[in-house]
Amino acid sequence: MTSADASGGTRWLLVAVLLGAGLVIGVAGAFVQAHRGVLDLPWAVVVVPWGFLLVWVTLLAAIRGGAWWIHSRWGGSAVAVGWLLATVLMSAESPSGDLALSGGGRQMTYLLGGVILASAAASLPVPRRNLPVS
Repeated sequence: MTSADASGGTRWLLVAVLLGAGLVIGVAGAFVQAHRGVLDLPWAVVVVPWGFLLVWVTLLAAIRGGAWWIHSRWGGSAVAVGWLLATVLMSAESPSGDLALSGGGRQMTYLLGGVILASAAASLPVPRRNLPVS
């Protein structure tokens, strides 16, 4: 086995790890996205949806970090696909009738905004690594 084969196999292993990271972010995000803060100001009540903003920031950091980690867009795409798979599975009704992600406006904003942000972050170019000159 040549070193090129080993690095290719290692890259696919890292892509699988990043896919798993996306799955974890998606499952955790299905529950965290519902959190919000309510500020009762004298002139208005302001609702701050900090849960899905936190998940979005985590998702974007993981996508860009994954792409930089393996020096390929495949890393970012793996995280995005893992997140999307977990999010879609968590929005499906369980046999007992429970939903982690319901069909409300905030949940649809979380899902659609997450897909847009994830696809944009995964498609950004990865900086070229500096190879030693021999």
